[in-house]
Amino acid sequence: MMDWIRIQCLVFVLNVCVRTGNLQEAPPNIRNQNLEAEKKLSEYVNVIIEHYKQTEPVGIPGAPIPDPLSIPPMNQSFSIGRMNFKDVELYGLKKFKIDHVVADVAAMKVEAALVIDKLDIVGNYTLNTWFSSAKGNFTVKLTHVFIKAMATLEVQRNGSLEAQAIDMDITFKEMAMDFKGLGFFASMFQGVVNSVGSFMFDSIKPFILSEANSNVRNDINKQVSKLPQKFPNSISPFDELVAEARKKVRALGYDPFKIADYNNSVGVFDVYLMHTWLYGLSSFHRTKDIVFEIRNNTVHALLEVGTQKLLGTTHWEISLITELLTRVGTASFSVEYIGVQINASQAMDTRKPPSLDDIQLELGNIQMRFDGLGTADYLIEFGVNVLPNLIRYQIMDAIERPIKLKIQEELDKINVEEFIRTNSEKLDDPNALADLSNFL
Repeated sequence: MMDWIRIQCLVFVLNVCVRTGNLQEAPPNIRNQNLEAEKKLSEYVNVIIEHYKQTEPVGIPGAPIPDPLSIPPMNQSFSIGRMNFKDVELYGLKKFKIDHVVADVAAMKVEAALVIDKLDIVGNYTLNTWFSSAKGNFTVKLTHVFIKAMATLEVQRNGSLEAQAIDMDITFKEMAMDFKGLGFFASMFQGVVNSVGSFMFDSIKPFILSEANSNVRNDINKQVSKLPQKFPNSISPFDELVAEARKKVRALGYDPFKIADYNNSVGVFDVYLMHTWLYGLSSFHRTKDIVFEIRNNTVHALLEVGTQKLLGTTHWEISLITELLTRVGTASFSVEYIGVQINASQAMDTRKPPSLDDIQLELGNIQMRFDGLGTADYLIEFGVNVLPNLIRYQIMDAIERPIKLKIQEELDKINVEEFIRTNSEKLDDPNALADLSNFL
């Protein structure tokens, strides 16, 4: 679980790195701010931490988003004339709020949705018809703007990561327009003017998406290229981390795993299971997509792993409660799989601690082979029908509660804000990323 928190913090820090990249269209003052941020990334991380302590954070401090964004000149022809637009600028791109972000870590895909309360398009126009003309400034207000983007990373043949084309779209709910200088033509050309807003949005939209796609992709690749690790293109980088975690489980002596002794009463029988060993816990692997989701300024993580077929052995003792009859023996068993699903969350306000929201443990079918039951039919039937369920309870008791306690114990130890601040200082060292494995 500590690794999950560290990965989450690393994603946060790398996200900061990406956002300090330069947009080609950014004005000089924004570029200068970005250069300063690259010189001292730890200071920028601190700014981000403070930003997300707000109740409703808007935008991201220092984000290289030009505001206003200059739009190239446009023109539109009508049956009765022509309109030209120049000095057009778009205001409000920086004032976005995060609606949601869903990151599939294993598949290296991210879907993000942003909302902007209002975008203003301002500029100058000229209207020329066969019998008159008009000119002036104009304003188009778009409200309830929704921006959705899907981005992916892929492993290249040389083992490096590279961002692919970003699929983006922009929509809005309402539009209001105000054209100055139309005079008495306002009512005459009302139908023309009404179509201008849609034309303008349809014209500006490809320009914004193209600029964002190209520049954001370049910024991501610029930052990802700094990672010293090379990844195999046969498995995802996250699955490679899982493979390393399997080695650590074996190194720590958790495979084979000794399960605590267990006793229970079933009807008139007392049952004891002792010296139970489970083999194969280190065979765990990702069984579903690893998903990080940001909603309501909280990061939610869903992690699900499962093992391959497990084998085990146990010593058993069955006796009547009156102890008039006792049987002992050994048994070997197999567990089809063990699956663990973990739901955890962390508020973007790093003053709040991480939380284990839920954990589910699932055991597959258990089959047993007995030795020592004797020839008594009722004992054979008892062993075949009851002992597999008792083994299931024994394994659940031995694994589920300790996992919950261990995860919560690790979460209670973590001061997320301090952890991020401490490790962000490594980004000021040009050689800091050379030992990414120690960071994880």
